[in-house]
Amino acid sequence: MSETVLLKTEFKDLKFFRRGKVRDVYDLGDKLLVISTDRISCFDVVLPRGIPYKGKVLTALSCFWFDLIKDIVSHHLITADVDKYPAELKRYRSDLEGRSMLVLKAKSLPVECIVRGYLSGSGWKEYKKSKSVCGISLPEGLRESDKLPQVIFTPSTKADAGHDENVSQQYVENLIGKDIADKLAQVSKAIYQKASDYARAHGIIIADTKFEFGMHNDKLILIDEVLTPDSSRFWPLDEYAPGKPQPSFDKQFVRDYLETLDWDKTPPAPDLPRDIVDKTSKKYLEAYKRITGKALV
Repeated sequence: MSETVLLKTEFKDLKFFRRGKVRDVYDLGDKLLVISTDRISCFDVVLPRGIPYKGKVLTALSCFWFDLIKDIVSHHLITADVDKYPAELKRYRSDLEGRSMLVLKAKSLPVECIVRGYLSGSGWKEYKKSKSVCGISLPEGLRESDKLPQVIFTPSTKADAGHDENVSQQYVENLIGKDIADKLAQVSKAIYQKASDYARAHGIIIADTKFEFGMHNDKLILIDEVLTPDSSRFWPLDEYAPGKPQPSFDKQFVRDYLETLDWDKTPPAPDLPRDIVDKTSKKYLEAYKRITGKALV
């Protein structure tokens, strides 16, 4: 891969806001500058080697989905066009172009809004033990990767470092109030359903995904990234075969590799071989192409 890999930004004359597992964020007063680096995290640990084009895929796909689901809920995106950024950002065009967004500054809600349409990952592991996912009872006889009888909302805590923890809807209600908690569940499932229908028509199953929301001027809005290979499990529709794990366009490919290693899933993370890096990059690019109908590069 010839793309330069961006792992970290250093803009000394901008006010640094926070560094997440993947994104670097700068404070521009009433707005934020969000930059998607090529860092990749698995099991909530950032790996030492980045994935070429990853940050650009996350940004471009998020912009695509923000536009598609804007009739369901408002979002924080102002623009991803560097030419429309404030003058003080123009000198950083090479780092910002294609991988950054200018967004509203919202008050983030302390909940990860996870929606599941298929039985996979941690949900499958729990189901095998208890015939439930995050405490939600499911029928007996389901297989790994089966489509669930209905879409389910399974929130979790939000952790900048370490592991998120699954919580109940009642926990969310106690944390942020019943009205907002109910709205999060309703809106999350509505976004998933619309996006899932669209993706399926373009050859991709969205098995599950997670959303983040915030409050801006007392209004609930969608923030962060949306429906990317980092926040979702993407499967190729033409290869779908329930009863086993599915091939994927997301970072599950990297997780599967890491599961073969003698690593306890705590820092420091092991390095990735070049072939795993290149294959992962191609999977991200292919996901973008299938969903949008356009090649990113």
